[in-house]
Amino acid sequence: MKLRRVQREDADACYALFHRTIHGGTGAFYDAEQRAAWAPAREHAPQSWPDRLTSGYAICATRWGRIKGFFTMGYDGHIDFAYVALEEMGKGTALKLYAACEAEAQRLGLSHMDTEASHLARRFFEKRGWAVVARQTVIRDSVGIENFRMEKRL
Repeated sequence: MKLRRVQREDADACYALFHRTIHGGTGAFYDAEQRAAWAPAREHAPQSWPDRLTSGYAICATRWGRIKGFFTMGYDGHIDFAYVALEEMGKGTALKLYAACEAEAQRLGLSHMDTEASHLARRFFEKRGWAVVARQTVIRDSVGIENFRMEKRL
């Protein structure tokens, strides 16, 4: 596995991974309507996706030239996207991507990092010293989706 910066040309591959991960891996926590609002089919994805994906520090993990996970973080320390392919879960891919983001936050001299984590991601972040600040419901396409505002002091 190799880590590299995400490029605009990676937008479609990252969206496919994002969509597949949400629809295939979060069913224990979110129903079909919530998953569809969170990750609509590619033709209904926001046109701003490539810009949002690459607007800050964005890193992906590749194996045999295919993207297997990606994390994005604003220069303020906010982790926006943290997704790993279903077949990569438990193989250390997310940990390597996360470690790269935390190292970048420290390099930038940030005092903390934050995110809005799904039920599944919450467990991952808690194991790395993050704390839940608030449980919240975000609205996507008129559908409520519960997540957790979390932060970590560096």
